[in-house]
Amino acid sequence: MEHNVLEQNQNRFSPPVRIVASRRRRRTVSARLRSGVLELLVPSWMPNAERQQWAETMRRRLERRIERSRPSDERLTERALALNDRHFGGRLRWTSIGFVEMAHTWGSCTFTSGAIRIARRAASLPDWVLDYLIVHELAHLEQSDHGPAFHELENRYPQAERAKGYLMALDATATSS
Repeated sequence: MEHNVLEQNQNRFSPPVRIVASRRRRRTVSARLRSGVLELLVPSWMPNAERQQWAETMRRRLERRIERSRPSDERLTERALALNDRHFGGRLRWTSIGFVEMAHTWGSCTFTSGAIRIARRAASLPDWVLDYLIVHELAHLEQSDHGPAFHELENRYPQAERAKGYLMALDATATSS
């Protein structure tokens, strides 16, 4: 196995890159972030110029993934507007939506004021789970409780049951550790 470390560019997100060339790897290229270093796993026959291109491609992919998971109230607003249009015909109105620190719940909606809060830790969840949390809180704008009418609204989101299971598994893991 051969290891190379590339230089770091200070003008953008650019973790150090370690290229790991392996004779066992035939065709595929993969990357992982390990202790702040982007490890690029490549076949040993791959020319250095191609390795450099792959390093940049994987760095950009990682940068986009990190950017998507960064808590942003603007991101929440955009998603809420789209979900409101798709699942509620655009009729719901709220006064604010944003990420906040919440230790024990994933989100909340103040029915009387229309303020929606999503746990900051939810920012790193898959988009379909975050969308479920938003739909759940949007549904509270019409139904303050968790009765049958609320569940009818919440279940307009096609992946509601799957997202609930995902969150239940996360909560179970957190309480057992």
